[in-house]
Amino acid sequence: MRVELKHERARKRHWRVRKKVSGTPERPRMSVCFTNKHIYVQFIDDTKGVTLAAVSTLSRSLPEQEKLGANVRSARIIGRLAAEAALARGIRKVVFDRGSARYHWSMGKDGQPVYGKVAALAMAAREAGLEF
Repeated sequence: MRVELKHERARKRHWRVRKKVSGTPERPRMSVCFTNKHIYVQFIDDTKGVTLAAVSTLSRSLPEQEKLGANVRSARIIGRLAAEAALARGIRKVVFDRGSARYHWSMGKDGQPVYGKVAALAMAAREAGLEF
């Protein structure tokens, strides 16, 4: 697939999601961005245009910062840390914005579910106490 076509499809997918998702002070938008190397999560109030909290694999406060990347294991860690940061700011309910990334999972050979990065991050955040 041509790179330009791939970028165009991702941009359209992102616009489709953002058209339906908006954050409020009561329910901020939890925006997730995956690059080739890092994961970024922000809690955004779209009415004021303010970022309320943010966590990424580049945060210096992470103990294993050198080992984290854009993979499922890191997505679980960042999802948990993002939920803790949101709960510390008094945010319990959020609207999930996956951006152009796809939310997916499949069944493994042993019958157990195998989650993608976005699904793993969302599940870790839910387990840590956030409501979507």
